[in-house]
This record gives sequence, C-alpha cells and structure tokens, in this order.
Amino acid sequence: MPYNFNGNLWPDNNEYFFRDAKLIPIRQEGPHCVSTSLAILTGAEPNHFQGIINTQNPISWSDKLKEWGMKLAYCPTDARKLRFYISEWIELDDLFTLSYYTAPDQNAILGDPDKNGWVCSSHVVVMHRDKIFDPARGTVVHANNHTCNDCHTKRVFRVVSASYERGL
Repeated sequence: MPYNFNGNLWPDNNEYFFRDAKLIPIRQEGPHCVSTSLAILTGAEPNHFQGIINTQNPISWSDKLKEWGMKLAYCPTDARKLRFYISEWIELDDLFTLSYYTAPDQNAILGDPDKNGWVCSSHVVVMHRDKIFDPARGTVVHANNHTCNDCHTKRVFRVVSASYERGL
C-alpha cells in the first residue's frame, strides 16, 4: 500500500516497562499539571520539578525522570481526539503520559498564537494500564470514562526505562 492511513502507537505489543508500578493520585495546586504528573510517576513532591523543568519541553521532563530510572519515548499521534487512541493504549497495558488541548473553542487549537506566543490551554494526565490519574482532580478513573476522550491530542509519551534504546 503506497499510503498508510494509520500507524501503531508502539511497534511491539509485548514490551512492558512499568506495568506493575504503584501510583498514588495527587491533586495539583495551581497550574502545575506537568510537575504533578511527574510526581505521580516518581512518588516525589510536585515542587521537586517546579522551576527545573520547562512545561512546554518534554525533553526536560524526560531528563528529570532519569533520576528514577525512567524516561519518555514519543508515541506517534496526530491531533485527533484521544478516544481514537484509547483502546490501543489500554491494550498496550503499560504507563503513559497523555497531553491534550482543553480549549473551549476547538478552532483555537489550530489558531495562530497571540502576541505572547500562547495558542490555547492544555492538560497532562498519567495513564497506567486502563486507569487515568488526573492531577487536576486528584482522581483515578477508567480510561474509557475520562473527559479527555473528547479532547484533541497534543502529545503522548510512553514511560520507558532510562536505559531503553528509544526515548528522549
């Protein structure tokens, strides 16, 4: 076939990195979904990451995760809504970060940035197996039931071991 309409999120469905992780939900204080998501992954306090990582640069997130033997590996996605990917993530049965746009006006997602470079708001959650740990609420819900399913994808990473060949 000369043109692929879709690709797998991960090349090997039999690889597992943090399937048995024990995560604890944490509710974010203020606009700190990235640092709180990293805290959920590591067990550290969210303020451990604040002022050190760049919330718009996942390479900085991955570099900081290496202290805990983890790093992030990019999953190929586009701007479709998360509900189009969720069953594949559940099938992969491991640990991910899901970033998605939260703009009330979905046209803003592809709009031009304002004079400060701002396009629209977004959010990051942790998905472990079939559960989503949402720092905005401090809750854990089944992935099929989370409101992110109706939001457009910003970026998705699989959490892999720091020594894994792929990754940021």
